[in-house]
Amino acid sequence: MGIPDVMSGWRVREPGPMRGEPVELAELPVPEPGPSELLVRVRVCGVCRTDLHVAEGDLPVHRGHVVPGHEVVGEVVGWGDEAGSDFGLGDRVGIGWLRQTCGECRHCRRGRENLCPHSRYTGWDVDGGYAEFATVPSAFAHRLPDGYLDEELAPLLCAGIIGYRALMCAEVPEGGRLGIYGFGGSAHLAAQVALARGAEVHVMTRGERARELALELGASSASGAADPPPVPLDSAILFAPVGELVPTALAALDRGGTLAVAGIHLSDIPPLNYQRHLFQERTLRSVTANTRADAREFLEFAGTHRLLVNAMGYSLDEADRALSDLKEGRVTGAAVLIV
Repeated sequence: MGIPDVMSGWRVREPGPMRGEPVELAELPVPEPGPSELLVRVRVCGVCRTDLHVAEGDLPVHRGHVVPGHEVVGEVVGWGDEAGSDFGLGDRVGIGWLRQTCGECRHCRRGRENLCPHSRYTGWDVDGGYAEFATVPSAFAHRLPDGYLDEELAPLLCAGIIGYRALMCAEVPEGGRLGIYGFGGSAHLAAQVALARGAEVHVMTRGERARELALELGASSASGAADPPPVPLDSAILFAPVGELVPTALAALDRGGTLAVAGIHLSDIPPLNYQRHLFQERTLRSVTANTRADAREFLEFAGTHRLLVNAMGYSLDEADRALSDLKEGRVTGAAVLIV
């Protein structure tokens, strides 16, 4: 099948609340791969909460009328002259959030390219996967594990990778107790990694079906978002973009515990009480994007530990409905666009 000149794709018309229809389906030119880029025919693209932040303007505009989407599973259909030979025509490939780093700053040299001040991101700085075609620098394209359907792989490429980094940042001790606040696409994958590594997992989330899923996956308890867990926590991860839960999660930590905040956007955090929330060496830290090493480690883990991916499918022309369902808590697990 040849490559057309135009394609269907969604773009951010004007950032704002979903009720104002900030995204629109349009006829767009098929992107040309740069010298070091692959051209990918999109099969599936996950719907991430970061896409919602881009559409609604919670994140500043980096590219006007950007095509959202950064959990892309597709096949290679072309490349630039300098793309190398790691991928061939028809190879299944993944495109994630982190698209480019400088490779030269002190953060990149220290192996912390997620903190590169010159980093660029798919679906924010450059058009992403809510379309029939997308491009990716070959050095930032991901090989994908076998044994998964395309719609199961898509959420792994951001929800899974970021959840994995958040789990590492939470510093769960061996056999420790992990609290998870919010239980969507990223959390339900991170919980499975934690359980496979011997952690005791407690989930606090607003949705009844999400609590049921947490228990089905092996969580020791599942309760409301602001409820105290049944035991003191060694570590916690906040996936819900709700700043009001930060004091709640810190208060649930045992001495020496760590709370990792996994979202790229968070509503305002209420005032903290030093004695109650931070004293006794409790740690509050953020999680920023991921490194390619994180992605490789997580995808290798997924290749050797079959993860259950709870994915709700939508057609490409239903992307606006998928984003609205995500905002209103109607998605259990992860949402994916079948392109």
